[in-house]
Amino acid sequence: MHSRTMRAIAIGLALGAVGLSACGSDDDTSSDTPEAETTEGATDDGTDDGEAAAGDGCAPEDITLIGQVRNETNPYEKAWLDGGDTFAESVGLTQKRLTYGGDSQKQQDQIRQELSSGNTECFVLNVLPNGDADTAPIVAATDDAGAFLVTQWNKPADLSPQDYDRWVSHITYDGVDSGSQIAVAMFDAMGGSGGIVALQGILDTGAAKDRYAGLEQALADNPDITLLDQQTANFSRAEALTVMKTLITKHGDEIKGVWTANDDMALGAIEALEAAGMEGVAVVGIDAVPEAVEAVNGGTMTATVSSDGPWQGGIGLAIGYCAAIGEIDVAGLPAINRAFYADQTLITGDNAADYLTPTVDPAEFACDRVFDRASAALS
Repeated sequence: MHSRTMRAIAIGLALGAVGLSACGSDDDTSSDTPEAETTEGATDDGTDDGEAAAGDGCAPEDITLIGQVRNETNPYEKAWLDGGDTFAESVGLTQKRLTYGGDSQKQQDQIRQELSSGNTECFVLNVLPNGDADTAPIVAATDDAGAFLVTQWNKPADLSPQDYDRWVSHITYDGVDSGSQIAVAMFDAMGGSGGIVALQGILDTGAAKDRYAGLEQALADNPDITLLDQQTANFSRAEALTVMKTLITKHGDEIKGVWTANDDMALGAIEALEAAGMEGVAVVGIDAVPEAVEAVNGGTMTATVSSDGPWQGGIGLAIGYCAAIGEIDVAGLPAINRAFYADQTLITGDNAADYLTPTVDPAEFACDRVFDRASAALS
């Protein structure tokens, strides 16, 4: 296990060094707005009592809860933080909402600032790393500080929570499966043949890589579908709108389907199609943000996949909280609870009405239920 000696020096080195080299890809419309650096909802963190004694667990009132995503202009990530608030309220605390605007350096700086003072051994962080390369320094810094960490979506394959004391869990979803599911739904809507274009996400993320691999897998199984073009739009609605206009100019009516790696890009693509007067094009995405679910229910979008953003925002904090108060023995957790795929659901016109009003059940955040949605361990 990794030592937490010389804590302040280790944190500074871990975050400072990687800040010079980590990828700083922008996401959505983040860097254009002041909200990209907000730290809303700060609360007292119980730092006057000193560090918790080893093995004693933290008093619930001494715990500081922190949720960090790229930005709140992305409805999925806003829903994530809202879910974190729901959990925090259920235990009488407040979540500190951090957004870093898709900028890796800002993400590292924010975490460094949070860990620079206070009773860090009673800090709980639920973090969306900007890219795979950003996860290692976040893990090292929080572990050195003694804080409890849950990460989601992005991490290198050779980095494991089981090698750390305080990195409790990593949660992700089977992107190959979701990428393939939405592709097959799109192919079915197209009648099994025709040309498609694809909009990829941030390329340095496991989610983007896996989802596109799922599309490639589905294409291999459906030889009558032709991939006309693929471009990255970085999970951004605004970028997708711009890229899709270019693809329409290039390919025109040959486009019968648009595969996108998230709903924000799907919604941007729909805007471009509508502006061009193109109807009947099958469009699919992932995340099940409310506007996308409404579009699926209304027939202007074909399918999406739900990873349940509000649940993600709550469950990451809940897992860390349960570890912090001593209800979860981190070292004793099985592999399926340290790094795992969580359940996800394909949403089409057949079931979209059931997902129009997403809800969070705080009962799922109870310490004896936090791993109920773990479907398989990461290999």
